[in-house]
Amino acid sequence: MKIAWLYHDFMDLYGDKGNIMVLQKRCRDRGIPCEVDKIGIGQEADLSTYDLIFLGGGADKEQLQLIPDLLSRRDNIRKALDEGTFALLICGGYQLFGQYYIAADGTRIEGLGFHSYCTETGKAGSRCIGNIVIDADLDGRRTRIIGFENHGGQTLNVTRPLGKVVSGCGNSFHAGYEGYYDGQMLGTYLHGPLLPKNPEVADFVIAKAMQKRNPSFRMEDLKPLDDSVAALARNQVLQKLGLES
Repeated sequence: MKIAWLYHDFMDLYGDKGNIMVLQKRCRDRGIPCEVDKIGIGQEADLSTYDLIFLGGGADKEQLQLIPDLLSRRDNIRKALDEGTFALLICGGYQLFGQYYIAADGTRIEGLGFHSYCTETGKAGSRCIGNIVIDADLDGRRTRIIGFENHGGQTLNVTRPLGKVVSGCGNSFHAGYEGYYDGQMLGTYLHGPLLPKNPEVADFVIAKAMQKRNPSFRMEDLKPLDDSVAALARNQVLQKLGLES
């Protein structure tokens, strides 16, 4: 499995690199070769040759610095998605695949425009902060996902949300839904990072990436791993919120 980690030196807010570490570890424990290429500003790369594109979150300053380079890759990213590359996008990465993002100082940051959603800034510096739990449908697999959100951006016009909010805010205040998922791209505000807390989501991402070269590959083809430690941590969070796993 080949992973393109975009802007690793800019977009690593709240330990998003932990997601890459989890993907590498779970592949290694199963004997699946996993190659990760860090792709920064100005570095040439054909993203259509990768199985997975990962883009984490960053502050407004970082997003403004990288946007010219990201926009220059628009056609290549579109080609990658059209050819079966899966995309995992966290927070700022999620925002930048939409129409635009309005920064806290009112600056409009143009996105790739792949989807209809856009992101405004919270009024008077308001933010969505705290533990969040959502119920998602991952290609027919009902999955309860937990994480931590901390975003001022309010993402609107999301036509295909990742999941329904059980506890927390989601895409925007009182949105009721969180993230975006369309079969080819999974975008979410869940930090923490996301995958260590949600092994099932990690395996889902691995399976989606594997399908580029092997379309018949399914999650059930992955060797089971011992996720008891993650399960204990999840249950502690859910119990604190008065929820069941």
